[in-house]
Amino acid sequence: MIKKQIAILGSTGSIGTQALEVIGANPDRFAVAVLTAQSNVDLLITQALKFNPACVVIADDSKYAQLKSALAHTQIEVKAGLNALCECVLLPQITVVLTALVGFAGLKPTIAAIKAGKHIALANKETLVVAGQLITQLSTEYGVKILPVDSEHSAIFQCLQGEEHNPIEKIYLTASGGPFRGRNIEFLSEVTPQQALKHPNWTMGAKITIDSATLMNKGLEVIEAKWLFNLEAAQIDVIVHPQSIVHSMVQFTDGSMKAQMGLPDMKLPIQYALAYPERIKNDFKRFSFLDYPALTFEQADTQTFKNLDLAFTALKQGGNMPCILNAANEVVVANFLEEKIGFLQMSEVIETCMAKIAYLKNPVLEDYYKTDAETRIFAQQLVTNI
Repeated sequence: MIKKQIAILGSTGSIGTQALEVIGANPDRFAVAVLTAQSNVDLLITQALKFNPACVVIADDSKYAQLKSALAHTQIEVKAGLNALCECVLLPQITVVLTALVGFAGLKPTIAAIKAGKHIALANKETLVVAGQLITQLSTEYGVKILPVDSEHSAIFQCLQGEEHNPIEKIYLTASGGPFRGRNIEFLSEVTPQQALKHPNWTMGAKITIDSATLMNKGLEVIEAKWLFNLEAAQIDVIVHPQSIVHSMVQFTDGSMKAQMGLPDMKLPIQYALAYPERIKNDFKRFSFLDYPALTFEQADTQTFKNLDLAFTALKQGGNMPCILNAANEVVVANFLEEKIGFLQMSEVIETCMAKIAYLKNPVLEDYYKTDAETRIFAQQLVTNI
């Protein structure tokens, strides 16, 4: 068996560390070609010594000397800086690039990997949110597969296997509802970052956990789904499913529905993306219906959690509006985590940015970078003035 050589962009984050667990459990199938991190140099060193990749990259230049010294006795190539993220995906032995970077930072290296002909295991939803049309065009042009890693999109992708020629009537992305499901405006006005970081079902990084609490994560997934599965906004619905067992569903034109189910464990969609088109044996805990005698579903509350509604607005408007939405959200989440802005004020800032930043109907790549930078500056000013 020829091993798949995996590059993990963002190996020290939640997705990256779980991906390494999957790879470590299947040494006959996978090997690590590249590991990258933003600034967690200590964990990156530990990972590099264990998995012996050809190259490691630390985006934070100030950590380069420490990384270089720790790996000096190995044959591992050590690089630093944002440009190195794009260079490392060009290694000829790489089979799949797992993009697990957080936020807009994932766009540039993902484009570089696609142009290098590498298949993409996509955990960085913001790449498709910001530049979905460009990414899908490039993947077609270079013959590259985009394999979704998000549990919801992986579920849809799995449901569509063997159904490629059957039209989709609608997809249902399920949401847990986050830690504040059923709470009212008065409660949310006093929410702290510590409360918002306590997700009931999933273990994730801080940014995505806050996004889940505000339902922005589901909004970003709605936009991502449009590009992954070539859908219109009217074909995408969100339904709250507190148990997080049904990961998402597809409804076909004859009314039949398919759902992908399982316990909430990100290692399963990660493994599926890395091993695709195979399913490989594992020792993950198995789901039992007797443990979940009732699976419940309810409508998402977009009156209280406005971010989901804002994401649908951005999707319908298109152009650079999803880029504005994403940039503003990244700014407000960072400020909320530092307790510089309230939970409900995050939506207010995002909505103002969407109303004030110049709208472009047909942006090119450079426009996305300009829109992102302009929105971040404006959003930070709004936060400062609150």
